[in-house]
Amino acid sequence: MSLFRREGEECVASLSLEEVRVLRKVASEVVGLLTEGFDHDDPVVLRLFPSVYPTDPVEAAEFRRFTEGDLKTGKIDQAGAVLAALPPEDEADPAGTEIRLDSESAEAWLRAINDVRLAMGVRLDVNEETDLDEELDAELNRDLSSARSFQLSVYAYLGYLQESLLDAIMR
Repeated sequence: MSLFRREGEECVASLSLEEVRVLRKVASEVVGLLTEGFDHDDPVVLRLFPSVYPTDPVEAAEFRRFTEGDLKTGKIDQAGAVLAALPPEDEADPAGTEIRLDSESAEAWLRAINDVRLAMGVRLDVNEETDLDEELDAELNRDLSSARSFQLSVYAYLGYLQESLLDAIMR
C-alpha cells in the first residue's frame, strides 16, 4: 500500500497497478451514482446529501432544490479529479505510477475519498461503532474470496490512503 508524502508544494504517492484500478473503479462508481444512478431514496444518496432540516421535510425539500445541483456537481468534479490524476488502466505502468497532486487536487482527492468511504460505509453497514479490524479479520477468516471481504479491504485501504493524504497536506 502506498503512502502520500510531501515533496515541496505537492503531495506524492507511488501507486501500484492494483491501486490505480481500485481508485479508478470507486471514483467512477461515485460519478455513476451521482449521474445516471441518482435516487433520492437511496441510503447512500441520503448519506452523501444529509438533510439540513431533518424534522421539516418541506424546508428540507426547498433547501435541496436550491443546493443539490451545485453539491452534486462538486462531488462529481472531485471524483473527476481522482480520475484525471490517474492514468487510464491500459496505460498504467505495472511497476507503479507516481501521482503528484497540487494543493487544490489534493483537497479534491481528500473529499472524493471521503465520499467513497461514506458510500461504502452505508453499503457495508459500517458505522462509528464498527471495529473495522475485527470485522475484516472475521470476514477474511470466513471467506477470503467473498465480495464483502474485498469491499471491507478496499474501505480500509481508502481510510489508510485518506489519512496519509491528510498528513501530507498538513505538513
